[in-house]
Amino acid sequence: MTQEMIEQAKAVLRRNDRGSYTVPTHGLYPFQWNWDSALSALGFAHFDEARAWTEIETLLAHQWEDGMVPHIIFHELDDGYFPGPDVWSTGRKVPTSGITQPPVAGFAARRIFDRAEDKALAAEKARALLPRIHAWHQWFFANRDPQGTGLVAIIHPWESGRDNSVDWDAAFERVPTDGVLPFTRRDTSHANPAHRPTDEQYKRYIWLVQKFRSLGWDNSKLHDASPFQIVDPGFNAILIRSCADLADLADTLGETTIAAQSRALADKGIAAMESLWSDAQGQYLCHDRVVDALVESPSIGGILAAFAPIPQNRAKAISARISVLAENCTFLVPSHDPTAPEFDGLRYWRGPVWLIVNYMISDGLEHCGETAMADRINTDCLRLIEKSGFAEYYDPITAEPCGGDQFTWTAAMVIEILKTHEVAA
Repeated sequence: MTQEMIEQAKAVLRRNDRGSYTVPTHGLYPFQWNWDSALSALGFAHFDEARAWTEIETLLAHQWEDGMVPHIIFHELDDGYFPGPDVWSTGRKVPTSGITQPPVAGFAARRIFDRAEDKALAAEKARALLPRIHAWHQWFFANRDPQGTGLVAIIHPWESGRDNSVDWDAAFERVPTDGVLPFTRRDTSHANPAHRPTDEQYKRYIWLVQKFRSLGWDNSKLHDASPFQIVDPGFNAILIRSCADLADLADTLGETTIAAQSRALADKGIAAMESLWSDAQGQYLCHDRVVDALVESPSIGGILAAFAPIPQNRAKAISARISVLAENCTFLVPSHDPTAPEFDGLRYWRGPVWLIVNYMISDGLEHCGETAMADRINTDCLRLIEKSGFAEYYDPITAEPCGGDQFTWTAAMVIEILKTHEVAA
């Protein structure tokens, strides 16, 4: 069964392979997405190392001069997605969006390097990628942490990767809809509208895009100009983990300056994460910078924080928190607490299970010695695949497949889990 599942997953990756990059799935997402690509590279690395490196290289080849790596790269025209290049109008030779996404590339590069069979190729590729990824990390702290707190803010929900999370609801109310130009969504023609963000949320997403576009996509201005400034513990955990992993990779490659700078960023971030901890919730919480308050929302963002090298007592508490969540769902880890009134098991990031987040939570818990919970999460991932195929995400109670199907990063995580763990599927 294990090998059969791996072969099925490989077929999904090949189906969505466009040569030098992958699309998340046919139709719904026809371009290259930032964190999708980096995580998909982990899957490729198990059967085609050169192709895995190419995936990350293609992503970083479209890095902006200031260091930002955009969240979408529009390699080819396709009117099946909104908002397209004309809405973003970022002025790039190859069109891109003007915002970013969780920076998992540093983590992915280090992991692929560490287990590479072709050591010469790995050293060559990693050495070339190292300064680019480091520049991206530095960009975050220069442009999204203007007060030097050690933690960065997202300025658009799309940057988090958790587009319509309950975490954003209160802050999103501050984002107006006045002046939003008429638009036609494309996502709901590819996926069930009940699985997707609402039209009202989309208006606010587009208002922010129009606002940033009016400022010429000048990243030195966008943070302070945004009415939406959220410090997301999950996002910061990914950045911190990537900084720590990049430091280790730089040490191995003899790049001592990058190693020291990366480690300093990671250490400062870990210390600052304590300000997001909630004893009452048993997990980390988002911080709304505009009103200077924690967001009392028990979502997966505060659990994903386990991906960073957090203190062992915090990892233990997060493991306990997941055990509580498990009492009210069939499959771990729901993206929102099933007992909360806002929970919606079908709607994108308001309840469903995502394998990529499961993988990162499991990996972080395993590093902190919480192996029983890590194994349980990995097992649930494979149970979902057996029951519902390679969907974008799943209802945590019924396992109903949601969003797009034949999904690249879901398949990549299956390969990664099965190739690195003994899991009872």
